[in-house]
Amino acid sequence: MELAAVCEQYRVGFLGEPASAVSSLAFVAAAVGILVSHRHSGARCDTQVHDRQTVVFAALVAGTGVGSFIQHGPHPAWQAYAHDLPLAAVLMFVATDAVSDLTERELSPAWWLVPVVAMVPAAASGATASTMLQAGMATAAIGLSLVRAGRRPALRRTLIAALVTAAAGAAIGALTDRTPLCRADSLVHGHAVWHVLAAAALWRLAAAMGARHRPPSPPVATPPLATQSSPAGQR
Repeated sequence: MELAAVCEQYRVGFLGEPASAVSSLAFVAAAVGILVSHRHSGARCDTQVHDRQTVVFAALVAGTGVGSFIQHGPHPAWQAYAHDLPLAAVLMFVATDAVSDLTERELSPAWWLVPVVAMVPAAASGATASTMLQAGMATAAIGLSLVRAGRRPALRRTLIAALVTAAAGAAIGALTDRTPLCRADSLVHGHAVWHVLAAAALWRLAAAMGARHRPPSPPVATPPLATQSSPAGQR
């Protein structure tokens, strides 16, 4: 038995697909790294929006790792929901954060939570519908991030680095999972590499979450120098 689009032989047991299951924990490690990096950069992250967005984003990234482990590991009957919902939440959160920054209008969590609810019937209907909906969400997240990179030079390096890392992981996963390069009994699997690179991309992307464009502050007028006192005895 194999999971859809994953080139790894399924084994009955707690770690059904060992490489993919263990590599899923890279997302949990990335979430911890996001919080640690945020804590150590407190001098730069001085806004409540940035703090809130970073914490929520880290929680969603960790949830993605847990859900992926559940799917590739014990694989219970409800594994599709555990895997698809956190992943959809991450994608829509990134898209919503980008729109908030671009429009200079903070959107409510409903903008990313409501589409995630739509994943429930999609996951219930099967892998095809769920994958198509995730693809649409990924397109929105990537497209809006590219627009944001174009308009926000201060975030450009962060956004581009994250997108390139994710693209590299997706390419490796696609080539080794869905082409003749697939070796189900190999020790190294493309899907596991995808997990690690995607987690690294989200860790890099976290620096942009909650970052908002702020116009430079007007220069503060310098008060004129006080007239120096004449030396004692001078008239």
